[in-house]
Amino acid sequence: MRARVYTAEQVEDHGIVTVRLTDALRGIEVAIAPSIGNRAYEILAGGSNILYFPHEQPAALEADCRLSGIPFLAPWANRMPGGFFANGKHYPANPDSGALRLDANGIPIHGLLTASPYWQVVDIGSSASSAHVTSRLQFWKHAALAANWPLAHEYEMTYRLSEGVIEVTVTITNLCADPMPIAVGFHPYFQLPHVPLESATARIPVRSRIEMDDKLIATGATTAVHFPNEIALKDHRFDMGFTDLIRGDDGRAVFSIGADGKKIEVAFGPRYTVAIVYAPPGQNYICFEPMSAPTNGINLAHQGKYAGLQAISCGECWQESFWIRPEGFTAPAQDPKSP
Repeated sequence: MRARVYTAEQVEDHGIVTVRLTDALRGIEVAIAPSIGNRAYEILAGGSNILYFPHEQPAALEADCRLSGIPFLAPWANRMPGGFFANGKHYPANPDSGALRLDANGIPIHGLLTASPYWQVVDIGSSASSAHVTSRLQFWKHAALAANWPLAHEYEMTYRLSEGVIEVTVTITNLCADPMPIAVGFHPYFQLPHVPLESATARIPVRSRIEMDDKLIATGATTAVHFPNEIALKDHRFDMGFTDLIRGDDGRAVFSIGADGKKIEVAFGPRYTVAIVYAPPGQNYICFEPMSAPTNGINLAHQGKYAGLQAISCGECWQESFWIRPEGFTAPAQDPKSP
């Protein structure tokens, strides 16, 4: 009998129930922890993890206030000071809820779901062409979440592995009577295993940089930028937001990092209109972050400083994907002397 190329299974990793998607033909495995933010923490390509994950086991994610792997940032991404405006009403932040993450300036950051335990697997399976898992989070059921975003809605997230590509799709359904603003995103951390970032080059297909104040809050202004096709990371480090993304005929904007014949491509679907690029000094990772709005975009729209805010009408859905393609990763050659 011919061996199956794709498999999807629930397994335990040091006591945490995880989902593992496998492409045996191409040597790619994806590990997701649904009970910890539905976060992917491993993408093994040729036996090495292309995601930055500084832990020995996924349980460490529960207590770690730092981010790694592929955190989902919702119902808002990045910083949002003082709550938010929607449909002409102000909804203040509620720091007593215990659900907020705060940055060094005390500003709520990265939404409410980066390590949420509320995701439930609703579909898992494989076929001759792919493996997938879909999980759901019913946001409206949880008081601590609603205390900081009192707009009823639900999420579904699907990880799909097919032909060497990992697709991450999120679907948001608005269950409240009024339109709901969309300012979600992901914060994936990528690394080239065994390769220092300083020797790598990046592709950043953008035309405009988002101006930020001294607390890293977007001001509503942008500045034109032009990057070459290959940017040497030994000369550049990033903590910047960009818009006016350069897209192909399929509507996708493709970011990448590469060195020594290895490459990671990250493609944003058209509803991800903003990219945050984060590659801080002293760290060996880079983040290409797909965002549906700039930092504090909901409030900038209320102030008349941002015209691109997306929203979902009552009962409607918003859906978008991004794609990760590792190339050139092979398993280390086995020592012929080893058993």
